[in-house]
Amino acid sequence: MPGPELRRTRGQTWVIMLTLWLMVFIISSQLVMIFPILPRISEAFQVSDALLGLLGTSYAVCMMVFALATGPVSDRVGRRKVISVGSGAMAVALILHGPAADFMAVLGARALAGVAAGVLTGAAVSYVGDYFPYEDRGRAMGWIMSSVAAGQVFGIPLGTILADQFDFRVPFVLFGSVMVFVCAAAVLGLPQPLESLDAHPLKLRRAMKVYLDLLRVRATRGCVILYVLVFFSFGVFLTYLPVWLEATVGLTGTQVASVFLVGGLSNVVASPIAGRLSDRFGRKPLIVASYVLLVPTAVLFPIVVRDAVMAGIVMGIAMVFVAMRLPPMQALMTAVAPPTRRGTLFSLANSVGQLGFGIASALSGVVYTSLGFMGNAVGSGIALLAAALVIWWMVPEPEAAPA
Repeated sequence: MPGPELRRTRGQTWVIMLTLWLMVFIISSQLVMIFPILPRISEAFQVSDALLGLLGTSYAVCMMVFALATGPVSDRVGRRKVISVGSGAMAVALILHGPAADFMAVLGARALAGVAAGVLTGAAVSYVGDYFPYEDRGRAMGWIMSSVAAGQVFGIPLGTILADQFDFRVPFVLFGSVMVFVCAAAVLGLPQPLESLDAHPLKLRRAMKVYLDLLRVRATRGCVILYVLVFFSFGVFLTYLPVWLEATVGLTGTQVASVFLVGGLSNVVASPIAGRLSDRFGRKPLIVASYVLLVPTAVLFPIVVRDAVMAGIVMGIAMVFVAMRLPPMQALMTAVAPPTRRGTLFSLANSVGQLGFGIASALSGVVYTSLGFMGNAVGSGIALLAAALVIWWMVPEPEAAPA
């Protein structure tokens, strides 16, 4: 699978894929896991629904800042070093959830986890672009990004059950312990593709110029706008989804976990398939179709969901549409910037995306308390429709990655 510029053994390729899979799995699990655990945190510290949104905001702001700082660093010193440091920082952040004795301590732990995620997020996806040729990146992204859904299949239900049976801190400490082994695997098993290194020295002024240059290009600017809209959509929808399912639909914590389990299983199956299809037929058709199909799914969710069975069915359908988007979009983005700018582009996109997510998390409480969950669903649908227009008009389908 590796391109001619980086010849590796099959065994090393699988070590790389497994390491990246586990890393993305834990990052995704600890992020999305917070949503079904929000009611437990509220009960433990007597926190209002409006204040709970700050947990997402603190994470998103810290991730945004450190993603911006780390992008040029990964292009200069290499993804391997950045991934090793970031995975170690994530392990520490998650384990620190254990001794948190009040809401502010949890808020601080979430902020530190956001720092670590900011360090990791751009480097991890950029590494796939460095290692795999463009014609195979959809397949590679499909398998690695299936870990996002696997976080729902295993991470979210496991976290919810552990939080219900023991304490909301337990799942974070568990995932932090696993991340220690991921850090060791990154240090020992990930090679550094030399072709992705930027020969220019690290300077703040140059980094700012590179970011501005990316924003001047229509395709890369479109990717950045797209991330803002997509992250906003997910933030405004997911933050209060578990709260609504429990308070209005009447589901228990275990039933909420089961809903995410069904959605995650759908995504795990669909993600590798979507990646292979995008290698064969192109990235953009799948991406645009996924956003268009997600709009009515989001809006209809609070209308048709009246019990756990229907919630699982609609969530399963929605996650198939999400799977149609993620691997093709990541693969497409690796080709709109040269290797020495991949880390910077993904860091910029993820950081402003987290800004959108943070704004959505902060606003979602106001929307939920004033308009009900239907307001959250409609806001999510509008953002997704705008995302479809952006990808269609601003981001071209390249024939190959730029040199």
